[in-house]
Amino acid sequence: MGSSEELSDEKFWKSKIRKHWKEFLVLIIAGIVACIGVILVVFWFVLTSPIGGNGLWTFNQWTLMHLVCFMILLILWILLFVGVPAGLFFGLGGYLWWRRLPDEEKQEFKARTKKETHRARNWGGGGGGGLFMFIAFCIFVAVDGFYDTQFAFLEYSYFVRAWFLTLMWILIYFGTPAGIFFLIVYLIVRRKKSE
Repeated sequence: MGSSEELSDEKFWKSKIRKHWKEFLVLIIAGIVACIGVILVVFWFVLTSPIGGNGLWTFNQWTLMHLVCFMILLILWILLFVGVPAGLFFGLGGYLWWRRLPDEEKQEFKARTKKETHRARNWGGGGGGGLFMFIAFCIFVAVDGFYDTQFAFLEYSYFVRAWFLTLMWILIYFGTPAGIFFLIVYLIVRRKKSE
């Protein structure tokens, strides 16, 4: 995996962009339009949603329940107004572009895709841990009885304490079975080595 391979990737994509510059230009413009659409939907929803008082509530009037409902509805509106049309446009456009490609170019792309799938990937993504922790935090606050309590009536220290207690319960809930499993595996491996 030296610099020659990276250079060949760079040359490959530069040649494809030169050859299909119109399609890449449409792709860039459509991506920009989709981003603008997301921003417009966010502003529209913030200013018209009854959750948040049409954009007039202050932070202390919000509850965790309002926040969760607001985020879910916002995601659904973005998917409806931007995600579905963009998915249809990119999917149909990609399919029509692929059908027009000569067989030699299709083979080049397929060979490039095979080579990239065998490469080791070093992504620094979170893997959904933050979302899982947020859902667990919401469950903990709901069980604690403060899910529909306005933020103005809860001290900042409550949220810090609730976050640490949520983390503690996650570690207990998942760590105990994992610890038992690893203890059993360790004892089995140790017994096999002693025999």
